Amino acid sequence: MRILFLSQVLPYPLDAGPKIRSYYVLRHLAQQHEVTLLTFVRDTDRPEDIEHLAQFCHRIHTIFMQRHHLNDIRFLMQSMVTGQPFLILRDQVKAMTAKVQALVREESFDVVHADQLWMAQYAEIAKRACTDLKLILDQHNAVHLIPQRLADSEPNPVKRQFFKYEASQLRRYETATCQQFDHVVWVTEEDRQAVTALSVIASDSSKPSTIIPICVAPAQNEQIASSHYRPHIIFLGGLHWPPNAQGILWFKKEIFPLVRAEVPEATLTVIGKNPPAELRGDHIEVTGYVSNLMPFLAETCVFIVPLRAGGGMRVKILDAWNWGLPVVSTTVGAEGLQTQAGKNILMADTPQSFATAVIRVLQDRSLAYRLSQCGYQTVTEQYDWHKTYTAWDDVYQTTANGTQQ
Repeated sequence: MRILFLSQVLPYPLDAGPKIRSYYVLRHLAQQHEVTLLTFVRDTDRPEDIEHLAQFCHRIHTIFMQRHHLNDIRFLMQSMVTGQPFLILRDQVKAMTAKVQALVREESFDVVHADQLWMAQYAEIAKRACTDLKLILDQHNAVHLIPQRLADSEPNPVKRQFFKYEASQLRRYETATCQQFDHVVWVTEEDRQAVTALSVIASDSSKPSTIIPICVAPAQNEQIASSHYRPHIIFLGGLHWPPNAQGILWFKKEIFPLVRAEVPEATLTVIGKNPPAELRGDHIEVTGYVSNLMPFLAETCVFIVPLRAGGGMRVKILDAWNWGLPVVSTTVGAEGLQTQAGKNILMADTPQSFATAVIRVLQDRSLAYRLSQCGYQTVTEQYDWHKTYTAWDDVYQTTANGTQQ
């Protein structure tokens, strides 16, 4: 089949969860189909990253996107007037619209694959230009849950009100948008239920959907040895993403002091771009974006995921398991994964219980080893893209035939 694959991020290098999902789906589809990638790029994307993707893409087209605070204010005002979600409005780029329309008129595609909700609007534009196209949406998250959960734990009343408003707009938009696609793929059952429960036609059998989790390539020789036992804690995630920033600030203010009261030599490293200034403190290293993680991971004793908002799956946990690192997470942070509390992960949702879990890993080498080995086994058995992504073949076959899965 000839596929037009729409991506909100250049899916390489593999330094963020959405990129990892998109990259391996793209790799799988390209094994059997002719895939044209149309993607937004930023000024940090490199020509060599595009060249890497060109090894398996039929063609690649890029549209430049640049975020700006002044534009965000304009989109926020527009959202207040139109009722459209802010997160969708800020990704409306005229050049992308024009390119989608040109491609579907000039070339004969069978399917438009929209990667994430942000790109659904462009798939719908393609459909209006060429009504014979089939549309597939890959929903990395139940997006409305993200601002909804941020509102639940946001102390600032102005921010809390904004998050509630955005969640309300996204609930309507997300539900209506999913109904426009021939097939919707979700990464977790929780996300599917969170959206379909909002729809009055959730049981409409003409709208098939499938669960395909995010997957990775199991490590061969890169698993981190558990020989370094400094009491070193690590957090990894882009801090431009509000759930990550909110979660690590919660850990720093309410949990890390409890850990250090019991383990005074404990240190915390926070890795991720755009870190907030208030993260800095005693025994805390804030690095910003790091291209080579291995020197930091080699000194890591426990990998933390203190998230209280979000949706979909946390790829950072798959990465930590793949590296052979013991993980402590909140329930929300581990949502959608094949977790076994006490076996491949420790989970806690209050400052005291989270601190206790971290301290247990710092002080008990045998526990840390068991968590790391069981986590790695989970990746190899449940989240190997070579095995699991064959499910995409059924999605495309049923979509092409117009039948249900």
